[in-house]
Amino acid sequence: MSATTVGLLLDIGFGLLLLAIAAFTLRSRTTYAAVVGFVAFGLLLALVWFRQGAPDVAITEAAIGGGLTGLLLLNASAALRPTEAATIGQRPVLAVRVAALAAAAAVSAALAFAVLALPTPAPTLAPEAVASAPATGLGNPVAATLMAFRATDTLLEKVVLLLAVVGVWSIARDHHWGGRPGPRHVANPKGALVFYGRLLPPVGIVFAIYLLVVGADKPGGAFQGGTILAAMWLLAIMARLSDMPAINGRWLRFWLVAGPAAFVLVGLGGLAFGTGFLAYPEPLAKPIILGVEALKIVTVAATLALIVAGPPQRGGRA
Repeated sequence: MSATTVGLLLDIGFGLLLLAIAAFTLRSRTTYAAVVGFVAFGLLLALVWFRQGAPDVAITEAAIGGGLTGLLLLNASAALRPTEAATIGQRPVLAVRVAALAAAAAVSAALAFAVLALPTPAPTLAPEAVASAPATGLGNPVAATLMAFRATDTLLEKVVLLLAVVGVWSIARDHHWGGRPGPRHVANPKGALVFYGRLLPPVGIVFAIYLLVVGADKPGGAFQGGTILAAMWLLAIMARLSDMPAINGRWLRFWLVAGPAAFVLVGLGGLAFGTGFLAYPEPLAKPIILGVEALKIVTVAATLALIVAGPPQRGGRA
């Protein structure tokens, strides 16, 4: 059997398994089972992206779709459990189920039509981006695109994360404002969670730094590294080896704004000394981008971890 045939069978198997997990998730009667299916779907989808030759997307999908988003949904599932217990066995009325099915089918049909209607080959600026990438000094075309050709979008993404943290904090009770996010976790000192909480964070930190450094020339980058740092921090907190800082801490707020602030300062420098906002001088483009990425990885880690932790629930105003 040829390698091409094996690859085709593998892709078909991944596709069928994705459909099966999606069906399981949609048919789940409890939010916990649905979240487990969602996490499995995200991890399998990461393998699909690797098969499609998109390692940057695969790393992000594994960290966000299968990791932090799953943890966030598990927390939500735990909060809904008392309410959900009273509704087990109840099913939505037939009209609601039919309407949801029709809406899902319409969205699927629209997406399929949009993809099939694309001209062949599809219009793309990829050749122009690859041709201009050497001016940035970056060997990774994805990093060059994110930090140079669509740097404003990347900046706004970090601002959106910061606003999301503010939104999460805003739902805290008044007397908890300034306190620590999330509950204080309880963990068995001899349990597996504490063991992994001691074992994995050092490895995760080194891997996150590796992704940051190699992201300039190979798949990786600050966002992927930041998600891993956030996951390691949350793991240590869940194992009760660390705790969330109070939200009124100056250092915490500094790191939250460090990434976007560095982006804005570089952008203003481009206006003052270059040809436009976020225009890098060619000889210094790579060092400037790596400097911004170094601050951005901490901002991404802090914002994602704080979003998952939730609003302040301990301490605060007396």
